[in-house]
Amino acid sequence: MARNLWIGTPGRLREIRQAAKSWDRTAELNVSEFKALEGRITTFAPARTTRRMKLAFDWLEPADAQHLVQLARRIGTGRGPLAVLDPASVNLLDPYQAAGQSQAPGGGDHWFTMNGAITLAPSAEGNTVADCQDVAAAVGWIHGTWAGWPVAPGMKVSWLLPAGWDPAVATAQLDWKDASGGYLSTSQAVGTQVTGTAPAGAAFATPVGKPGATGQFGLAGACFTIGETPVANALGDGCPAMSVTAYGDVPATRLPYRNVSIDLVEVRRAAL
Repeated sequence: MARNLWIGTPGRLREIRQAAKSWDRTAELNVSEFKALEGRITTFAPARTTRRMKLAFDWLEPADAQHLVQLARRIGTGRGPLAVLDPASVNLLDPYQAAGQSQAPGGGDHWFTMNGAITLAPSAEGNTVADCQDVAAAVGWIHGTWAGWPVAPGMKVSWLLPAGWDPAVATAQLDWKDASGGYLSTSQAVGTQVTGTAPAGAAFATPVGKPGATGQFGLAGACFTIGETPVANALGDGCPAMSVTAYGDVPATRLPYRNVSIDLVEVRRAAL
């Protein structure tokens, strides 16, 4: 299944099947330099980098062009930021989340525990591990902005558990939720991988893992992907909430097609 760009507000994603003429997804490092009198240089950088994306389409279909322009002008999109499922992203987990690293006590920024005695804590190497005392216990992955990772009905989603989990006893699970965050159904499989299709009404998916045994289990190496087989230990590209900062809408030489460009930046929120 080919992967295409999906963009819109959660619950109202649209697939853009046409390839972009130009496409820049470079992260903004925000590194500043300080040069001392003796010539030595010190750099200062934030803990996290901000994602930016620039897309341009030639001869875009009228319905797709209208969708992008509505998003840019915030016509009927509400107050929230946009979801952008980047087709070049192999792993839609947050970069630190995919690496098993957390900046919050107990991993509260990336994971939650459920169904029994299981705790999260940093290991001696600095990565977060799950200490499971109950074979029925589970760990859920947190998106950070929404009730899960944005999906659209009919979308195929694949989920791979962290490296080192035993496929003989572990269970990989996808919980489907509606636009309000309400639970709809679950897709699960015994083993370290599951692929499911988003049901009718689905707007979000929450990945969940059950170790199926007691002991300590690392959280690094997991992969959440759209439309193809997940890759173990793939870099987390994230699926950040984004806001449009600029756009262009130029009628093509052959109407009703349009040449559309759109610039987006990662945000915490986007108010009108």
